[in-house]
Amino acid sequence: MLIPCPHCGTRPVEEFTFLGDASVKRPASNDPSSMEQWYDYVYLRNNPKGRFDEFVHHSGGCRAWLVISRDTETHEVFGCVTVRDYGKTKGGKA
Repeated sequence: MLIPCPHCGTRPVEEFTFLGDASVKRPASNDPSSMEQWYDYVYLRNNPKGRFDEFVHHSGGCRAWLVISRDTETHEVFGCVTVRDYGKTKGGKA
């Protein structure tokens, strides 16, 4: 699988570290009453089929944090953007 890094161009998948779902929202509070929200955020993740946005780190290249949009069944890559740009298009922080 080839990934189009916005900084380095198209690179092989071996240069990237996959880090999970980019659509999950981090809890806003560190208050002890929000521990259930934190548990869900850290441990309970879906493993979907189909199109999926996920965090990747270009650990073997420019070392940038990116969000890749790909199909988990076919591994077709639809695009790759910086985390900052992803947060701007999704209307919040990433």
